Amino acid sequence: MFKDILAITGKPGLFKLVSRGNNMLIVESLIDGKRMPTYARDKIVSLADVSMYTMDDDMPLSEVLTKLGEMEQLNKSSVDPKKADNQQLRDYFAKFVPNFDQDRVYPSDIKKLIVWYNLLIDAGIKDFTVDENEEGEVAIEEKKQETKKAAPKAQVKTQKSAATSVKTGVGARKG
Repeated sequence: MFKDILAITGKPGLFKLVSRGNNMLIVESLIDGKRMPTYARDKIVSLADVSMYTMDDDMPLSEVLTKLGEMEQLNKSSVDPKKADNQQLRDYFAKFVPNFDQDRVYPSDIKKLIVWYNLLIDAGIKDFTVDENEEGEVAIEEKKQETKKAAPKAQVKTQKSAATSVKTGVGARKG
C-alpha cells in the first residue's frame, strides 16, 4: 500500500495510484479524492523510495513516519508546520530521529514530512511499513516497460550475429 502513495513535483499533496494507461498513470488526490492523469513529463516519486539523511545511514521515509506515528500515537502532528519556526521544527524532528544530519535536512524538508504525515493520517493510512516482497504498481509497470524494450533488441542482435556468421562462413569458403 505504501509503495502506491506518490508525490508529484509541482502538484500539492500526495496521490494514490489508481490505474495506469498508455504512457500515463491515473492518480487520486489524498486531499480531495479527485482523479487525474499524470504523464511521463511529470516527476513522480513513490514515498517508499524517499529517505531522510542521518549521521549513520539514510533512513527510509517509512521508518521516519513510523517513528513519528509512534510518538504522536497515530494522531495528527502536534506541531503546525506553517507556524513553527526553524528551531522548533528541528527540535521536534530530533524527538523521533535524534541522529538526523542537521546540515542536509532542511526545515523545509521537515515541514514537508509533517504535511505528508498529516495527509496520510487524514486519509486513514496509518501503516507506513514497506513489505520488501510487495511491489507497487509503478515498479511493476517499469519492469514491464524494461522487458518490452529489452526483448526486441536481443532479437535484433541475434539476427545480426547470425547474418555476420553467415557472411564470415561464406567468405571463408571462397578464400
